[in-house]
Amino acid sequence: MQDPPLTLLLATVLAFALSFALLRVLRLPAMQRWFLDQPNARSLHASPVPRIGGLGVVPAAAVGILVAGGDALVVGLAVALMLLSLLDDWKNLPAAWRLLGHLVAATIFALAYFPGAGWIGLPVVVLAVGWMINLYNFMDGADGLAGGMTVVGFCTYAAAAGLAGAIPFGLASLCVATAAAAFLTLNFPPARIFMGDAGSVPLGFLAAAFGLIGWRDGLWPLWFPLVVFGPFVVDASVTLARRALRGERVWTAHRCHYYQRLVLTGWSHRQLALAEYGLMLFGSGAALVALNRSVAVQVLTLASLAAVYLLACLTVDRRWQLRRRGSSNHQ
Repeated sequence: MQDPPLTLLLATVLAFALSFALLRVLRLPAMQRWFLDQPNARSLHASPVPRIGGLGVVPAAAVGILVAGGDALVVGLAVALMLLSLLDDWKNLPAAWRLLGHLVAATIFALAYFPGAGWIGLPVVVLAVGWMINLYNFMDGADGLAGGMTVVGFCTYAAAAGLAGAIPFGLASLCVATAAAAFLTLNFPPARIFMGDAGSVPLGFLAAAFGLIGWRDGLWPLWFPLVVFGPFVVDASVTLARRALRGERVWTAHRCHYYQRLVLTGWSHRQLALAEYGLMLFGSGAALVALNRSVAVQVLTLASLAAVYLLACLTVDRRWQLRRRGSSNHQ
């Protein structure tokens, strides 16, 4: 049996190196021209950028997870979602077909890992996984954002798993983080490649799957994954709820997310990425500190983080309203 530090080195270095190598091959002109993301009225970029990141990150993470002793079914579902999303990146599949694929993967996961959840629990797990898949996709719209969040989030999973003694699970999480770190070398502002749905969709699935498996195995409470990926969860959930209340078609592309509004009101992609990283590191650090503390400490931590996110949302809303008033005054 290999010594755990050696396994750690092998799996994580392999995930990073494979992702790095694949991305360099995919950047060849003959490859990237098939998956150019053309800017439109909803985009935050002004020139075509290849959306090939997922084709490097996901296969590399999958290999690393398997070497680290991770579960083959989770890997298989992530790869299947990558292939479905690759087809979508290429041919623009109808939203209904994409959603069906996401829910099928979520259902297979729920039946395999939570067979005793019952008629109420199983749909909840399916919807939770489906929502995480889509919110990750919604939030992949600015340079360095989804890649950096993946590094921070899965490193936090790895730290929590390590503290609980679940070494293989921690290694698997770290492999996802290192594969994303290789992508970030090309995606940090100014981005030379985008992740694309082939990356954001399976990574959203892995974030949900690892979070739920860790909860099932007693590594952390159910709130932990939500806090770890708090910037994504809060931004996407609040934005969706507000659009639904306004009667908008929530499945159509838009520029209403808080992170999009920050860029539209003058922030650079680099400023946005660093601010989001800081927010996620703050939340993840607080979650790790509160992880094995009393219920009272955990409740206080969650309440404090909720206050921080509320203040952040109100600040961005105020900034957005001032921009709109300024635009109206100049018309």
